[in-house]
Amino acid sequence: MIGLYTWTTPNGRKVSIMLEECGLPYTTHAINIGKDEQFTPQFIALNPNSKIPAITDSEGDNGKPLSIFESGAILIYLAEKTGKFLAQSGRARSDALQWLMFQMGGVGPIFGQVHHFLRAAKEPVPYAIERYGKEKDRLYQVLDNHLKSHQYLAGEYSIADMATYPWVARYEWHKTELAQVPHVKRWYDAISARPAVQRGMAVPG
Repeated sequence: MIGLYTWTTPNGRKVSIMLEECGLPYTTHAINIGKDEQFTPQFIALNPNSKIPAITDSEGDNGKPLSIFESGAILIYLAEKTGKFLAQSGRARSDALQWLMFQMGGVGPIFGQVHHFLRAAKEPVPYAIERYGKEKDRLYQVLDNHLKSHQYLAGEYSIADMATYPWVARYEWHKTELAQVPHVKRWYDAISARPAVQRGMAVPG
């Protein structure tokens, strides 16, 4: 059984989408980051970096329990555990991993900074809003250019799409018009229609 420690953020929803897509049984433990529950000793024992998500797997290490943190690492672990949504070798695997890292190193951090300076900063910081906003727009253009000739980020639907989708789903937060990136919009609409994605985006309820 998988234990999912999560909250209603894009990083958390990556993993709940993957669990739903794989059909793995799991229990959800809501970690309310608005109340600093990620800093409790119990959660730090799972993730010393005090970030959601984290998972436990009661039979993960040759039948011995283990815990994993960092959303990208969790997605790779679940893909390898189930044999789903990540090719075992070759170009397809490399494509999925490079677009996963594009999300981890670019989309997530930059979109997150845009969200912070537009929604959470105590006072407007025009330089930061412009800097991160321009980079956000550039990343959207990278996605749009790529998706012009690819149905999904790695050709086939994969963990790279699951990682990127919840961040794009907050396009209104970072003031993006998806109509201006039509290939991203086509991709976004297709993923939004998947029942497992709809269920995963509702976790934790």
